[in-house]
Amino acid sequence: MQRIHELVRQERAIRTRQTILQAAAELFDEFGYEGASTTDIITRCGLTRGALYHHFPSKESIAVALVDAQAEALKAPERDLGLQSLIDLTFEYARRLQADPILRAGVRLTVEQTSFRSPGSRPYRAAEDAVYRQLQLAAQKGELLPGLNIEETTEFIVGSFTGVQLVSHVYSKRRDLLERVSAMWRLILPGLAVPGLLLRLRVTPP
Repeated sequence: MQRIHELVRQERAIRTRQTILQAAAELFDEFGYEGASTTDIITRCGLTRGALYHHFPSKESIAVALVDAQAEALKAPERDLGLQSLIDLTFEYARRLQADPILRAGVRLTVEQTSFRSPGSRPYRAAEDAVYRQLQLAAQKGELLPGLNIEETTEFIVGSFTGVQLVSHVYSKRRDLLERVSAMWRLILPGLAVPGLLLRLRVTPP
């Protein structure tokens, strides 16, 4: 019986933590770090101040959790081709940016210059690790052009995608993000993939 009560408490704690993150993400996404207070977060999620501080001792700790949550969106889907897996990873990330305020808040907190202690390069390193792994897999399968510098290519892809999604946010609140990601890959792939592979790669959302 005690074990059951403990499991119930754990599940309740997980739900409460997620409720706080969701409410904070919506506020950070809409108003930025400076424009959202802990009082706003408490009002939005409908919890007490004590409940919030039990899980997060400060607004900054909530922001850190949201920044770190970006890593959950960096799991590449399994495909026969390593490059296709990488392409579809970016499309899935783009889709989540359109629909998930937690991911959008994490991205905004990463790129904005505010009083929030900057996460530095950590989120970008996580993205680069994910891209690098897929490029290595593609190289092992003979999909990449000979002599391609994988580290340099990784940095270029992460930088290109970051720029594409930021421009999409400015112009259309990311409504055209999938189309922009598709264009990005059409332009990049001829410099990455062996010629015979290009016609086999899909550069539209799965």
